[in-house]
Amino acid sequence: MRAAWRDLSERLGPGTLRDILLVNLAVGIVGVSYGAITVGDGLPLWAPNLMSIVVLGGASQFLFTGIIGAGGSPVAAVLAGLLVNARHLPFGFALADTVKNRPVLGSYLMIDEVVAFALSEKDPVRRRLVFFTCGACLWVFWNIGSLLGGLLGNAITDTDTFGLDAAFPAVLVALVMPALRDRRTRTLALVGAVVAVAVTPLLPAGTAVLLALAALALLPLMRGAGEAS
Repeated sequence: MRAAWRDLSERLGPGTLRDILLVNLAVGIVGVSYGAITVGDGLPLWAPNLMSIVVLGGASQFLFTGIIGAGGSPVAAVLAGLLVNARHLPFGFALADTVKNRPVLGSYLMIDEVVAFALSEKDPVRRRLVFFTCGACLWVFWNIGSLLGGLLGNAITDTDTFGLDAAFPAVLVALVMPALRDRRTRTLALVGAVVAVAVTPLLPAGTAVLLALAALALLPLMRGAGEAS
């Protein structure tokens, strides 16, 4: 085991391996928050762990828990999670060559952090090694974190006391912040946020975030304006 670890460190370089482990340690800490919040919201202990294994998508898992915890329907929660994970489609196009030998496993491990590390590598062989190494580490850290968080949620019952409820919006904000550098994306996000806030008092919990996607109807108009200028 130690020899295999040493070989991996030599092939990746100690700096890259260290960065992968540090990022996934942070992922594990977020997993603790996720497990605690999910169990604290009344879901059984097996729920966050099953979702972490089957879904393996932090944003969609947090969104699902947030909608269910707010009293929303499971259908709205699943649809919202699917929409959030739609971003993996362009990921798949960008990394098609990287995962072509193991498409099922590659699709399963295609998480934001894994994609970011892989796309930073120009050499195809090294990119493949980084992708699957980071993906395996993320799977371990995220699942251990969500299990510990679930046990913690059972112990403290009120996760809001420790501020763990803030992890849900914080994770989503962290995910969208890089995209907001683009002016067009900022405009769409602002319109969607206004729509969601406006209809929240009028609609069942969890459906406002789906209606916020109406902002995407502005995209063709914005493209046309950009081409005209």
